[in-house]
Amino acid sequence: MTIKTKKYQLKKNEYIKMALLMVLKKTWWYGFGPLAFIILGFFVPYGGWYIGFGIIAALLFVAFWAIQFVGVTQMEQNKVMFEKLAYEIDSRFIVIKLNTKQGMQMNWDTIQKAEKQANAFLLIVNKAQFLHFPFSMFNSESDIKFFEALLKRKNLISVA
Repeated sequence: MTIKTKKYQLKKNEYIKMALLMVLKKTWWYGFGPLAFIILGFFVPYGGWYIGFGIIAALLFVAFWAIQFVGVTQMEQNKVMFEKLAYEIDSRFIVIKLNTKQGMQMNWDTIQKAEKQANAFLLIVNKAQFLHFPFSMFNSESDIKFFEALLKRKNLISVA
């Protein structure tokens, strides 16, 4: 069975927000360094320097990744990621279609993992690339269930 989706356009701001949250979830433990400086600042004389350094380090980390993802949205080769795309999904591959004549085939082995969110599926390719499938782009509830079953069969999503 092949799932054909409606056209969907990922907005640049939505991409930046989702990518930044994904990186922060993956690297949350990096926050222990700045947190240690902030805590240390309460116990040493002239601790304001430690507190300030901890806050600035945390803000610079977030700013670094935000700038990276904003840059991705500005690059010419990534322009297609933010156009209206339709998808054809089956057990062999995913076809990403710009229109009826232009498309790209993506094999399942390029996808690292998948997440089922409250209103969408997120297929993660790497840190900066992912496919976002909101439930509204599927034509029916059975397409959503089949897609979830397909992700479970491919061991991309955990069986709950």
